[in-house]
Amino acid sequence: MFYIGIVLSLFGSVFLLFNYTSITGLQAIGSFFLLIIGGLCVFFAVKLRRKSLYLFFAAFFTLVGLFLLFKVCGVIPLSLKQSWPLLSVFTGIALLLADIHQYDKIYRIYLIPSIALIVLGCFLLLFSLKIASFSFRQFVLDWCPVIVVVSGVMLILFSISSSKGSNSKERM
Repeated sequence: MFYIGIVLSLFGSVFLLFNYTSITGLQAIGSFFLLIIGGLCVFFAVKLRRKSLYLFFAAFFTLVGLFLLFKVCGVIPLSLKQSWPLLSVFTGIALLLADIHQYDKIYRIYLIPSIALIVLGCFLLLFSLKIASFSFRQFVLDWCPVIVVVSGVMLILFSISSSKGSNSKERM
């Protein structure tokens, strides 16, 4: 009954959207297709218990589908050329949700890539939306050595903290 209710709610939303807005079916079909794929992934994640891969895809497709739906409705006035970095943000959010679903808490091995994807997407949005007063190319040329050094230091610190954690487990 729950799944039938979800399907009926989705179809009812589609009919309301077409009746009260000037959106054509072709404009919204992509977003609804992604929302249906997201719903199917949720169904598989629930039925197969603890399958976080399905939850990852469910969250990702649902976020992208909602974004496209809001874009078609005019709620988000951005072009796809401007908003492509949001895919990185959606991937980071979906990875974080899959981690929480799998382990019932947040692990560092998933948290760091999730945050990195979200920050990368937000950073690229600065250039995509032309909020930054300089080009991305100029930023890379000016800051590339600093980024390489900071990345190396972060990897060293991450490997040291991982090895300390494994040494303390061996002692027990």
